[in-house]
Amino acid sequence: MISNGRTVLLAIGLVLCAGQSRAGDYEVDESDDEIRLSNRQLEAAIRKKGYVTGVAAQSLLDKQTGFRDAGFGLDIADWIMEPGSDAADRDRLDPELIYRVGNEYHGKTAKRTIEGPQICTQAKQLSPRPIRGRDFFGVTQEFQYRTAAPGKKTGSYWRQTLVFPAGARYFLSSDRVDAVNASDAMFLRIDLPGHIKHNRGDTFSEIYLSYHGIIPASEFFENFGPDEKFNYTRGRDKTPERFIRAYHLRDPNTGQAGPWLAGMTLQPDVVSEAWCHQRGYVCLIEEFGGRPIKAGESFSAAFVVGFFDSIDQMHAVYDKYAGHTGLIADADGWKLTR
Repeated sequence: MISNGRTVLLAIGLVLCAGQSRAGDYEVDESDDEIRLSNRQLEAAIRKKGYVTGVAAQSLLDKQTGFRDAGFGLDIADWIMEPGSDAADRDRLDPELIYRVGNEYHGKTAKRTIEGPQICTQAKQLSPRPIRGRDFFGVTQEFQYRTAAPGKKTGSYWRQTLVFPAGARYFLSSDRVDAVNASDAMFLRIDLPGHIKHNRGDTFSEIYLSYHGIIPASEFFENFGPDEKFNYTRGRDKTPERFIRAYHLRDPNTGQAGPWLAGMTLQPDVVSEAWCHQRGYVCLIEEFGGRPIKAGESFSAAFVVGFFDSIDQMHAVYDKYAGHTGLIADADGWKLTR
């Protein structure tokens, strides 16, 4: 028989246990439009309809600070491309595949689309599949390209894996292309970590590019082209030890400093070009691949995207995962691959 005192203590213990959640616990709400997840560190949404791929715009919430990403989405996927002009094929190209240069949007470097459409804006609907792991939540999604330049086939696959580990203020991701065409320098264009909406720097105070340094927000008050400044091009520029691009958030109403929102490419030399320029918003485009590929081959890159208190903290997390180009996950677990 249990004494009254012990009964009270036991009851209190049961209440506490019932109210506690383990580090690996998360809540997931799935609708026709999106998958929304929440754990102790983060909230995020993966869209099924509309503007798709990656993590939905301003849905990534850092519960430690209350800040969200400041753009149009994180790890957002576009076309399969290669260097060279499409001018000779303009009359035969799907209008969505035409790549115009000599402007503040694309700069002066000629490039052409191999396959489209731009997934984020034109796919319209994807079917992301949730993965419920013991200490993580994951999502996989894919898209088969359905338009192509003259002389090219349609049908390459884009595949994306997202993993949200318990206890982390960041997620890991990977984008992979299984190609049906050959190219001397095929690449995939993505937004990484993502663009920054702002009004004269009200949502961020500075940007960190590991291949350049720290740049004040004031550099982005006026528009400039992607190849005018803060551009990284493999071969021309020294490959950095770590490939990190981040912006330091701040509250647009109070000016209060927030965390850094970073996107890290875990194998630096997979990046062929990366832009950081102003076009009404700060545009953070990254192109990876850019090397010869045969039909039937694939190429990929792996990333860490999320919130950090300092650049040193970014470096520590980067070094933990460095050297990988792929990510796989199922209900038994996840792992980065080379």
